[in-house]
Amino acid sequence: MGLGGCIILIAVGAILTFATDWHMQGVDLHIVGVILMAVGLIGTATFSGIARRRRIVVPPTPVVEEEPHHHHHGGGYSDGYGV
Repeated sequence: MGLGGCIILIAVGAILTFATDWHMQGVDLHIVGVILMAVGLIGTATFSGIARRRRIVVPPTPVVEEEPHHHHHGGGYSDGYGV
């Protein structure tokens, strides 16, 4: 669910809580409205947190390649033991 869906949940929850006086047997619409608003707020916070993390751009670090060191000792071993 995206940001739009979260805002719709908040709006529907607010309408059920504050703007209606319907009565359904076995269902408290005011509580349902509060629950919808809470879910919408949690979704909005989660969505904005994810979007904030995606916006952080870390510049790439340059890769520095070192050239291998070639020591030539005139015919011996390259590790220095057979000179």
